[in-house]
Amino acid sequence: MSGVSGAKVAVIGLGASGRAAARLALTQGGEVHVSDLRTDAPTAARGNELAALGADVELGRHDVARLARADLVVVSPGVSPDAPVLRGLADRGVRWISEPEFAVRFYSGSLIAVTGTNGKTTTSVLIAHLLETAGRSVALGGNVGGGLAPAASELALRDEAPEWYVLELSSFQLAGIERLRPDIGVVTNLSPDHLDRYASVQDYYEDKRRIFLNADVRSRWVLGASPGVEALAGGAPGTRFRFGDAPAEGRHAFVRDGTLTLRVEREEPLLPEAELPLLGGHNVRNALAAALTARLAGTPTEAIAAGLRAARALPHRLEPVVERGGVLWVDDSKATNVAATRSALESLARPVVLLLGGKDKGEDYRALRTAVAERTRAVVAYGAAGERIAEALRGATRLAHVTGDFGEVVRTAAATAQPGDIVLLSPACSSFDMFTDYEARGRRFAELAREVA
Repeated sequence: MSGVSGAKVAVIGLGASGRAAARLALTQGGEVHVSDLRTDAPTAARGNELAALGADVELGRHDVARLARADLVVVSPGVSPDAPVLRGLADRGVRWISEPEFAVRFYSGSLIAVTGTNGKTTTSVLIAHLLETAGRSVALGGNVGGGLAPAASELALRDEAPEWYVLELSSFQLAGIERLRPDIGVVTNLSPDHLDRYASVQDYYEDKRRIFLNADVRSRWVLGASPGVEALAGGAPGTRFRFGDAPAEGRHAFVRDGTLTLRVEREEPLLPEAELPLLGGHNVRNALAAALTARLAGTPTEAIAAGLRAARALPHRLEPVVERGGVLWVDDSKATNVAATRSALESLARPVVLLLGGKDKGEDYRALRTAVAERTRAVVAYGAAGERIAEALRGATRLAHVTGDFGEVVRTAAATAQPGDIVLLSPACSSFDMFTDYEARGRRFAELAREVA
C-alpha cells in the first residue's frame, strides 16, 4: 500500500532525510518511531521538533526489537549498509526501504531519476533548471545536498504537486528501493567509488543497477555512452537514448563541429560549446544529458538552448574562485573519487597545480598517473591519504607532500603556480580527515585562495 494511515513506521537516522520521512509519515497518519545513535544538539533539536508533532524519538541507541515490530522501516542514506542496526534487522528477516522509495509513494507527477558515479548533481540541477526556465512545473530533491535541494520526502509535503519531480539518487538510496520506477531514468557514467562502504566495486555497481529494477516498456533511459553504463542497463526494458562527446550511431546528444546537438526525432543544434558558461569538458557531457532529458520531457529545443546559456557553475564543482597574476583558482571539492578528479584534469586546457588528498576511500591513485603526467605542473599531496598518493604518483610530475595544515597546502600551491596555470582543488578523497564535509573544505580553499592569490 502507498498510504501509511494507522501503520507503524520506523525511521532510522535523524538527518535531513530522516526528519523529512518522519514528517511525511506523520502527515499521512502513521504511528512514527525515530531513532538515531547521535545525541548532539542539532539531532536533539530535530528530535524535539518531531516529538512535538507526535513522533516517538529515541536518541543514543537503536532498539532493534522495537524497530522490527514496525510495519515499515525507512532508512536514511547516512546509515552504513553494514551498521549493526541493519544487521540486526536482517537477522530477524526484516526488510527496509530508503527514504526516496518512501517519498515517491506519495508523488503524483512524473519522475526523473538521476544516478551515476560523477556529474549526477550537476545534471539533476541542470534538468530542473531547463524545465523551470521553459515554464514547466518542477521540484528538485534527493541526494543533491549542499543546501541546493531538499530531501525527497520534502517534495511530497508540498501543497501543490509539480508536473515533474527530479531526484538525484545515490547508490545507498537505490539499495533500498522496491517500487520506484522513473518515467525517465538517467545514468551519467560509472566508475569505482565508495570502496570505504562497499566490500567490492561489484557490490557498488549492483546497487546502481537497481535504478532499472522496475523498468517496463514505458521507461525511457538517458545513458552515458560507455560500455560500463550499457552493461549496467543490461536487458532492462524501455527505450534508450544515449549521449556522448561526438556523433555516433545510436547517440541522441553529442557535439558536432563545436555545437551541442540533439538528435531525437531529427537533428537539432542547441548552442556552440564556447557559449556554455560551465567550465570543463565533463560539464559539456552533463549539459548534453540534461538537454536530452528535458527534450524527452517535452521541452522545446529553443527553450533548452536558452536555459543552457543561463546555466551557472554549482558550488564546489569546478567553480572558479579568483584569478590574479594570471593564475586561476578553481574549487572542485566535490570531486571525492579518482574518476571525478581525472575527468576534471582532462577537461582543462591550462597547466594545473593539483591539490590531492583527504580521507582515503581505498581507491587506486595510480589511475591518475597519465592525466597527472599530461596535465599538471605539480601535485600537492596532503591529508590522511597524502602518503599513499605521493607513493602512487612519484615520478609522474613534480610532487610536494605536505604534512601540515590546509593553509600550508594552499600556500605551497601558490608558491608553485606560474602565470597561465590553474590551481585546482580536486582531491579524489573525502574531506573527513580535516573538514566536516566537502563544502567546508571548498569554502576554506576559497578563503585561502583569495588571501594568497
